[in-house]
Amino acid sequence: MTPGLTEILSEALEDEYKARATYRRILEEFGDVRPFSNIVEAEQRHIDALRVLFDNHGLRIPGDNWPERIEVPETLLAACQAGVAAEIDNAAMYDRLLAASGDFPDVQSVLRNLQRASQENHLPAFQRCVESENRQLK
Repeated sequence: MTPGLTEILSEALEDEYKARATYRRILEEFGDVRPFSNIVEAEQRHIDALRVLFDNHGLRIPGDNWPERIEVPETLLAACQAGVAAEIDNAAMYDRLLAASGDFPDVQSVLRNLQRASQENHLPAFQRCVESENRQLK
């Protein structure tokens, strides 16, 4: 069964809510560290872009209950590794959502932009973070 527009947008928004809440908690735990300090702002922009789609299509915007659900990794290295895994999962999610949203060119445009930011900006930043943390451990 192909998901409807509400399900497509809700899944994307939930993923962005989760990322924002995770990166905020990591910043609370480890201080103002990169790339989390930069990417948390990008996650907010992603959320804002998705909210516009909800509004444009007359859909109710789901609330965000992620802040109380987040567990912070024990080390910055583990946080960076989790960021890499999350961005890889994010790309697969957007592939699925793009395949299901062909009837909505405006949605596809936003989803492609979010996926591109994830793959071209966030993933490499988290990969550099892992490399940097590994160097510091040696």
